[in-house]
Amino acid sequence: MGKLTDGESLHLSRVEPVPWYGVKDSRKAGPAVGYHAHVPLPPRYDGPPALRVEVPVADPSVPLIRQRRRLAATLAALEPKQWATPSRCAGWSVQDVLAHLVGVNHFWAASIRAGRAGAPTRYLLEFDPVTTPPLLIEPLRSLAPAAVLDQFVEGVDDLADALDGVDGEAWSILAESPPGHVDLRALTLHALWDGWVHERDVLLPLGMTPVVVDDEVTASLMYAAVLGPTIWAASGHTTHGALAVQCDDPTFCFVVEAGTTVVARLPGPDDRDLPELCGSAVSLVEGLSARIPLRHRLAADDQWLVNGVSELFDPAG
Repeated sequence: MGKLTDGESLHLSRVEPVPWYGVKDSRKAGPAVGYHAHVPLPPRYDGPPALRVEVPVADPSVPLIRQRRRLAATLAALEPKQWATPSRCAGWSVQDVLAHLVGVNHFWAASIRAGRAGAPTRYLLEFDPVTTPPLLIEPLRSLAPAAVLDQFVEGVDDLADALDGVDGEAWSILAESPPGHVDLRALTLHALWDGWVHERDVLLPLGMTPVVVDDEVTASLMYAAVLGPTIWAASGHTTHGALAVQCDDPTFCFVVEAGTTVVARLPGPDDRDLPELCGSAVSLVEGLSARIPLRHRLAADDQWLVNGVSELFDPAG
């Protein structure tokens, strides 16, 4: 399959904000503009985790914190009027997206600390992925952009502190993320993917070119590829399948094994006949994250492996 060519018109399309997870009572909020969820998202807290990452990742906190701090430095240089620029997230401005990430950072830090203390949280039992994000950003809309940026920077520092000292076997500690209790490695990859996509959600409409760092985009791609099957697995789906993902710019390949537990692993000699998803790393992340159309040559029976995020949300006609 050939490389997907990035088109500005595709990048600037409005999409559903990547959900924030962690508010127990979200029923007072209205739906996000233009979309509604049409499948439940119950996390899995008991039994084996819904996701296991076997692809070697040296220290996922390094690209995570780097990406967050780069975004803060970039946005610190904005003119006041630029903060009101519509982002790629429907109904959200640049400031709204950053406000969303303020809440995201607080949730991740709290989840990590609870996991490291041996008492992983269960905040997401009543989470509504459509009504919660608007509820969280609304109070921050009355603040000046500089105040929201200050909260974001403080949250990044807190997240870095929560991850400080995690190494070796500590990456296997369970903590809460949207699919339920997963190890800290998978949680950190989720956090990186979320922030990496949102960085593009704000910078592209501003006419800026996002920085692409190899370890950030490959880690984000791996998580984007496993997220849909993992959500289905956590929800109780038992369908099995496998997908080989191969990207260039940079070169990276891995296999997603979907089932009751989704596994991201390196390819082996028995994987030659697996269905393949190929393209540039950036385009694949964007497509799997429902930011641009995902181009593929998958058979109809295999498409569920890549359509998870787009099928979790449905345009509200």
